[in-house]
Amino acid sequence: MPVFRATFRIFKSHVISTKLSKKSSQGFQFNVKAATGSSDKFLVSYHLKNHRLDQARVVFDGIRSPDVQLCSMMITGYARNGRISDAMMLFDKMRHRDFVAWNSMIKGCLDCGDLAMARSLFDEMPEKNVVSWTTMVDGYLRYGRFEVAESLFWDMPVRDVAAWNVMIYGYCEYGRIEESMKLFEEMPCRNVISWTSMIAGLDQNGKSEEALSLFREMMDSGVEPTSNTLASVLTACANVADSNLGTQVHGLVVKLGYLFDEFISASLMTWYAKCKEVDYCRKVFNEIVSRNPVIWTALLSGYSVNCKHEDALRVFCIMIKVNVLPNQATFISALNSCCELEALDKGREIHTVAFKLGLDTDVYVGNSLLIMYHECGNIHDALAEFKIIKEKNVVSWNAIITGSAQHGYAIWALIFYTQMIRAGVDPDEITFTGILSACNHSGLLQKGRCFFKYISRYKVTKLKLQHYACMVDILSRSGKLDEAEELLRNIPMQANSMVWLALLSACRIHSNIAIAERAAKCIFELEPHCSAAYVLLSNLYASAGRWEDVLKMRAKMKEGRAMKVRGSSWVVLKGRRHEFLSADRSHPQTEKIYEKLDWLGGKLKEFGYIPDPNFVLHDVEDEQKEETLSYHSERLAIAFGLVNSVEGSVITVMKNLRVCGDCHAAIKIMSKIVSREIVVRDPRRFHHFKKGICSCGDYW
Repeated sequence: MPVFRATFRIFKSHVISTKLSKKSSQGFQFNVKAATGSSDKFLVSYHLKNHRLDQARVVFDGIRSPDVQLCSMMITGYARNGRISDAMMLFDKMRHRDFVAWNSMIKGCLDCGDLAMARSLFDEMPEKNVVSWTTMVDGYLRYGRFEVAESLFWDMPVRDVAAWNVMIYGYCEYGRIEESMKLFEEMPCRNVISWTSMIAGLDQNGKSEEALSLFREMMDSGVEPTSNTLASVLTACANVADSNLGTQVHGLVVKLGYLFDEFISASLMTWYAKCKEVDYCRKVFNEIVSRNPVIWTALLSGYSVNCKHEDALRVFCIMIKVNVLPNQATFISALNSCCELEALDKGREIHTVAFKLGLDTDVYVGNSLLIMYHECGNIHDALAEFKIIKEKNVVSWNAIITGSAQHGYAIWALIFYTQMIRAGVDPDEITFTGILSACNHSGLLQKGRCFFKYISRYKVTKLKLQHYACMVDILSRSGKLDEAEELLRNIPMQANSMVWLALLSACRIHSNIAIAERAAKCIFELEPHCSAAYVLLSNLYASAGRWEDVLKMRAKMKEGRAMKVRGSSWVVLKGRRHEFLSADRSHPQTEKIYEKLDWLGGKLKEFGYIPDPNFVLHDVEDEQKEETLSYHSERLAIAFGLVNSVEGSVITVMKNLRVCGDCHAAIKIMSKIVSREIVVRDPRRFHHFKKGICSCGDYW
């Protein structure tokens, strides 16, 4: 229709002109020419705006002598659409070039990644305006040439507010927030973009309080905020959980008419979620009917950060049903909820959606899938996901190394570390923690020592407390208790109770009461109510038959009000968590569970299993000890899994305390009896029981 109207205007002008007298024939020719020139420019502009470059070029080529403005328009169209060679050919043909042509060519080269060509054109310009300088400064910043950009900025003969804003933004992007603030204060004139850039920069560099203070200063100066300003301020309010200012900003959003701006709404929802007001988060969502995945993701993430993971996954399911396509952030939040719920089946469903959208190979979604699989007990699917991630980053490598370590595959972890180095990815402190954990879980003492020594000399990272904790654990569990204690006492930073607990736990394994008592003393000085230390020392005394000391420890526990954590195990089935305590009879399927356990008990004896009464540390008869062992929480959970799952499927059990030695021996035989893989996760690691063998090699 617009093309038809333009053609009609040309025809109309021709008809009117033919009615003029012969005396005005010169005027007639001028009017036709003017009308024709105007319509040609209109057609070129119309085609370029609709990205029809070839049609625009046809019209352009039909003009005998296109002026500078028309040539610049065509060059800008080519440059904006990435056809830089066509733009350059036309630019070279121009006899007279204006600022628009030069600047369009420079920006086009920068957009296509040709920084050298952009600089060459900039240097060739006979006369540069402030836009030329600003474009080059922005280009250098975009491609990481910060020093050159900074030098060019200070060389500018004239700087307008846009130039100052570009440099402020650059300082913030590179984390040079003090220099950015100094530049902001030196600005001769500021606009709302200046204030917004500075507020966002402060917030993104961990200075949210300063960002909010600057926003107050901006409001006092009479500058009206834009939607971008308010979104940045709400993000800062969320980061510091500032409910008072956030409420005022919400009122300002309503007053300025930004209530239905989708990004403002998303920011409001994030702020409410961070302030633990998830109901208000939902209310904002309900007020804005939107198919924008950013809005849905804000709601999903709001539920996730408030530990309402079932609701978060429900939002994801509704998104799919109403055909709102999830983005990277949606998948990351949803998969995080799967990890928290240990819901492997839900994680698989989300993986299917990611696969259909082609996002399972994306590094961010892929990393989340990888972590979800290994935290839910499926290291093999985690490995498969790792292999298909296109551009692996340090998080990808850390996740597969740490996952391999937790599942007892130390050799895998070491191989992945070697591949990581060959791929040119620098390891960080998490990488080394994963490697030391792998050595710890597999008893690789010498390799652990070598890596620990290597980290102390490594330039990228320094030894952290977690590295010392891993090394103490490696030495302790390998029986080098004296060496572990010496290392612990020489740690250059303050050791916490967890490091001493690693030593105390190993003393229980190696029956060293003297070191255990010294370790316990240090723990009680740091954490007087540490129930784990009381229990470990009490169990050590019980193993040695020192029942009087056991009674003393129990008395101290009562005096110190240290509550012993009850052992529990659980299975997640069809999105629902089924939890069990030792000798638990509260589950609706108790009869079937105990029937299955009794059947397993008979089979265990047929396979030669003999209960180890040493793992029941009460002064009671052996028969009672045997009965206590038979109904440990992990065995109830396994029986429930056998009753409620199909033959051949993997049974995954989660446990809050360390698996006892007797249950470990029994579950190995159970896996052989039922011909099923049984995965048990305790606070330390995963145990994969299959065909009578455990992946830990009986070292845990």
